[in-house]
Amino acid sequence: MKVYALLLSLLVVPIASYAQTLPASASSSQVEVVKFSWSKERLNWEQNPFGGPNENFHEMQFRARSEKRVTDAKKSGTAGQNSTAERDLKVDAAIVAAGRQPSGPARYYFIYRAFLKNSSTKPIEEIDWDYVFIDSATGQELGRHQFTSTKIIQPGKSKELTFMLSTPPTKRISVHALNKQERSGIADQVVVVRVKYSDGSVWQLQ
Repeated sequence: MKVYALLLSLLVVPIASYAQTLPASASSSQVEVVKFSWSKERLNWEQNPFGGPNENFHEMQFRARSEKRVTDAKKSGTAGQNSTAERDLKVDAAIVAAGRQPSGPARYYFIYRAFLKNSSTKPIEEIDWDYVFIDSATGQELGRHQFTSTKIIQPGKSKELTFMLSTPPTKRISVHALNKQERSGIADQVVVVRVKYSDGSVWQLQ
């Protein structure tokens, strides 16, 4: 009877959602997925937080080099060089302003999180886990992201594992637009694929 129950548990694929507590896979892994989530964040790497509202990173570098030229000229104590450097700075600023192009379409990046608990008696030193996205209506797999985390998780302890990618969960989700309805019809789950313990032993999903 116990053998039958074990086989049945292996055949059941858990459908997970955020803030649910459930086993990551077969119970022999002794890793529990406490909760998981993904989020979409605006990507704006070129924006300079210390510059003007329309100044991107490259323009900030250009301005910094020009200002340094003025500072060096002032340190030299030569009035002629100082005047020339200040005039060049104004010319450079005018060129940048005239040549500034409208920014391109917005882009987004995606953060994938899984909060895992080590229910074994041995420390975990490495975990392979997949974030899987499924069509709620058909059960078809729409996307899968594979991660390897090397954080140490002590027995009985939990840790949040986080990855940031430019790749969306599925092709249904745009990297250029924010749509409040884009999660509709998509179920997600986290699957623990492999666990390496500190004593060198490895559990592998079959």
